Amino acid sequence: MTGPLVVVGDALLDIDVDGAAERLCPEAPVPVVDVGREWQRPGGAGLAALLAARSAREVVLVTALGADESGERVAGLLAGEVELCALPLEGETPRKTRIRAAGQSVVRLDHGGGRARHDPLPARVISLLREASTILVADYGRGVAGHPEIRRLLAQARVPVVWDPHPHGGRPVPGARLVTPNESEAAKFAGEHGAPDGLARALRERWGAPVAVTTGSRGAVLATDAGTTTIPVPDAARVPASVRPDTCGAGDRFASAAAAALFDGVRLEEAVGVAVESAARFVAAGAATAVSRPVDRTGPAAGADAFELAARVRRRGGRLVATGGCFDLLHTGHVKLLQQARSLGDALVVCLNSDSSVRALKGPARPVTPAADRKRVLEALEAVDAVAVFDETSPAPLLGRLAPDVWVKGGDYTEADLPEAAVVRRHGGDIVLVPTVEGYSTTRILEGVHNG
Repeated sequence: MTGPLVVVGDALLDIDVDGAAERLCPEAPVPVVDVGREWQRPGGAGLAALLAARSAREVVLVTALGADESGERVAGLLAGEVELCALPLEGETPRKTRIRAAGQSVVRLDHGGGRARHDPLPARVISLLREASTILVADYGRGVAGHPEIRRLLAQARVPVVWDPHPHGGRPVPGARLVTPNESEAAKFAGEHGAPDGLARALRERWGAPVAVTTGSRGAVLATDAGTTTIPVPDAARVPASVRPDTCGAGDRFASAAAAALFDGVRLEEAVGVAVESAARFVAAGAATAVSRPVDRTGPAAGADAFELAARVRRRGGRLVATGGCFDLLHTGHVKLLQQARSLGDALVVCLNSDSSVRALKGPARPVTPAADRKRVLEALEAVDAVAVFDETSPAPLLGRLAPDVWVKGGDYTEADLPEAAVVRRHGGDIVLVPTVEGYSTTRILEGVHNG
């Protein structure tokens, strides 16, 4: 197969506004949220396409966007990662804003009721749907997947079609390779409550297609002609029970990972297993917030004292996250780690090895960048709230004072590799290992320079 993975569906703009709620409004018993940061990302089919691009070499999104600021922002957030093939939208591009405090959603504001116009399809869309190697449909009921000509082309497709249904969307086309409702959606579609395996069987019979009902931390149940199979989350990908995960976008990650696996020629049950693990790791890494981009920063000032910050976070009932390392020659892998770590709580402290500490760990030629400069660069990043420098080879003494709720390290470690883990656990904290970005390390960069 040589064609792209094509995502079809309704895109929108997702906004998270993070802040602190320490008092009630005098006019009504509702919290007053002091806004700290704003983050934006593509939502709906836009998020599914962005996540599919993590696993597939070529992804094209067919969606409808309005000629407005939100539509332009969605297009900008996808640029460079996903090819966009936009259809006309009647009305305003949908926008959803979550207001959050201490990691909990307070309210969601929805704007824009735009719907895709059912004009004749451009030749480019027709050729994409005919030449795709795999098609993922993210149907949020705003008209893209309901376009009569698109439905006809999807029904005629000779390649795997993965259909991620939502309550306001339409029925999957006959012949879909996989349909991926979550447990609550499956109950609504089936018109009954029951165990996931029963729901999966009922929907498989109704839709005439294999159905994978996702069940959160329990994995998924796959129903095919051969029967039902429960596919659990691998132990290595589980989120600690004491962590309050944000699961926003987990369904999009499941569907996009399943589609990408089928795109690579993986058999169905194995593709669902890949999707279960991918969704679990996505949640552990911060879910949709980890792929969001900051818009504004009015939270803790850069350069804030780490211990004062920790005390302030605890006073308001927040969650303190810490991570650590040398951060010598800051690169993409570092930035992704910091963004994912910050998404796991309300403030992030970076524990930074001093120059003498780096020399003890890396040798006399390191660090390349002095601690003062490394600290200054880290403090300038949106994800970082404070930096604390330590002289020891292990951050354990510093962590004993900070007592973070979460200690984050890259997935190239195991908990057994972390001598500081015992200190974090002793204070009631959790250890979270997030996936690393393959191909990025300071040592590798320096070797390339010396060998170049």
